[in-house]
Amino acid sequence: MKRFFASATLALGLGLGAFSATAAAAPLEIGYLPIIPAAQLFIAREEGTLPAEGGAPKLVQFQSGPALVQALLAGQLDIAYVGIGPALVARGKGADVKVVASNIVEQVSFVAMGDLAPYFASGDAGTAFARFAKDKGRQPVIASYPKGAVPEAALQYWLRNRINADPNSLKLITQGESQIQQALLTGAIDGAAILEPTVTTVLTRAPQARVVARGNDLFPRQPGAVLLVREKLIREQPAVVQALVTRHIAATRLLDTQPAKAAPAVQKYVGGGRLPVDIVEKAIRNSKGQFVADPNTIIAATLVLQKFQAETGTLEGPPVDVTKLFDTQFYDAAVKSAAAPAKAAPSAAKPATVR
Repeated sequence: MKRFFASATLALGLGLGAFSATAAAAPLEIGYLPIIPAAQLFIAREEGTLPAEGGAPKLVQFQSGPALVQALLAGQLDIAYVGIGPALVARGKGADVKVVASNIVEQVSFVAMGDLAPYFASGDAGTAFARFAKDKGRQPVIASYPKGAVPEAALQYWLRNRINADPNSLKLITQGESQIQQALLTGAIDGAAILEPTVTTVLTRAPQARVVARGNDLFPRQPGAVLLVREKLIREQPAVVQALVTRHIAATRLLDTQPAKAAPAVQKYVGGGRLPVDIVEKAIRNSKGQFVADPNTIIAATLVLQKFQAETGTLEGPPVDVTKLFDTQFYDAAVKSAAAPAKAAPSAAKPATVR
């Protein structure tokens, strides 16, 4: 009988060990939006540098931040490339997530179509929407991402704090990026606060369109998309997170310094892979200086963003402790490692210590 229990215990232990190994080896599940602000993911995927200890990571595409947030709350993703707005919402609603790197800053632009653009070319920008409404007999229809997303927040900040326009002088609708692009190109709307590559695509296909305000005009140092990781992954596989961030930094450098080399990888994912590679390269070039991997640089602006959303009633969910949303240890370790003198006998880099 004792021998039976010993054998059963051993078998159970081996079974649990096998189960743990299988769980640890599960492929990473990565959520993303098919836009330029997630370009680091596309480069890492195409270069084959995403951590793949458990097999090739599974990429899951979303059309909006809120949909991705729901997946995070349901525990369906390990990693997400998403706007800081949805990241705040996810954290505020209880998702165990941390920002470990920044992707891009000041990436939102306001594009006005042919009928609306002239009102910004002359006269006070703050009255452009009202003057349009007076002349056309209707309010201009403006589109942006859903409430809580960075483009919508940047638009609201621009209207209220930069040009002092009356938010009631326009009709605001919210859509996903592909729907906004279609609406702009078909003339269904008069303008939009949008991201790349939609900005470059619209300007190329609709010559009458104009960028009347870029990122710095809308919301100076606006935080954009970020690399979001579950705290569970940080606790259980810090080496994986460290590798992810290290490669993220390399991809960011490539985007900023070699857009022609980066473009083919990015082209496969943005716009459903249907955009010409030259348009994607142009969109990357138009974003030069905006690709920023250092999460330390966007903490202060994230505080400003959350405070603004709370003041305007556009903050979805409770406010969060922004400093606790960020975990900069992996970025800091990668930079420190890169700056260290090369050794005669190179050894594997150690992962950052989990706080």
